[in-house]
Amino acid sequence: MVESQSATARKNQSLESKQVQEIALDYDHLPERYIRKQDEEYGSVANAGPSSLVSEEIPVIDISLLTSSLSELDKLKSAVSSCGCFQAINHGIEVSFLDKVHEISKQIFRLPVEEKKKYLRAENDLEGYGNDMVLSDNQTLDWTDRLYLTVLPKHQQKLQFWPQNPTHFREVLDEYSSKIESINKLVLKALARSLNLEENCFLNQYGTTSTMNARFNYYPPCQWPEKVLGVKPHADGSAITVLLQDKEVEGLQILKDDKWVGVPIVRDALTINIGDQLEIMSNEVFKSPVHRVLVNSKNERTTLAMFCMPQTEKDIGVVDGLVTDETPRLYKNVTFTTDFFFENYQKGRRAIDACKI
Repeated sequence: MVESQSATARKNQSLESKQVQEIALDYDHLPERYIRKQDEEYGSVANAGPSSLVSEEIPVIDISLLTSSLSELDKLKSAVSSCGCFQAINHGIEVSFLDKVHEISKQIFRLPVEEKKKYLRAENDLEGYGNDMVLSDNQTLDWTDRLYLTVLPKHQQKLQFWPQNPTHFREVLDEYSSKIESINKLVLKALARSLNLEENCFLNQYGTTSTMNARFNYYPPCQWPEKVLGVKPHADGSAITVLLQDKEVEGLQILKDDKWVGVPIVRDALTINIGDQLEIMSNEVFKSPVHRVLVNSKNERTTLAMFCMPQTEKDIGVVDGLVTDETPRLYKNVTFTTDFFFENYQKGRRAIDACKI
């Protein structure tokens, strides 16, 4: 019995030292560290009802109309004030180029194990290839592998973590980052106008440089999908996040009215959600939605999230024009760093709660 328990412990330790993609290739039980614990889900998430796929609850916004159509602008304001998420169509990125982005996203996780390990992140760093940063012994790990890269500002790129294959990876990601930066500016200006504010009031908090991080996500199939989560419930620490969903496999859910709502795939759309920093700037008019990712028992899923945010050395705060006697300031000025966000995330807490007055 003792030998059997010892062998099981050694096997668990061996599995947990591997990336999720390696574990998913050959396993007969789930490593304990990946099994979700209901009591870790914070706030209203713990009481959320069963999941559902309600496509009409995720508004579709034609962002090419945001400078010319008041009705589309009102629709955008309503979307981000209620569920904090929308599907952006007519965003100006050619379908053929989106296909290139999809392809490099898949190819990096198809590289041989030894080649992927060249880009492994350091134990105490987010940047590079790997799984969650482990901050505690009882932390539940996400059923996903990631490649996390700083793409803007360019002088902060750590190119040692950028895959050499496919050979056009850097070229495609640089071009995609530039296109997402333009969409970020367009959306932030539109959101400011929707509140009758000066259109650069959110962008002005970016200072002279903005930050953008890319996170390539790979969710392997899992034999027991109900026991794991691709990503634990959380809200993003960005101003906005732009997600390129898998073309075929769904998995993203947002929490709306204490129910998990599935975010469907809209062909050639970008899924955009508000992050904590914009909720702070807007004095909670715009909502940073709690969301999570489910995994599939048969199909892998690959996505690319682009996190757009102000420079981290500069405080952000509520726009003065939104503070009145009826709507007092809800948040203090804060420097919202990536480390600050992830430390709270891994402990099952919302970083934004620490920013409230």
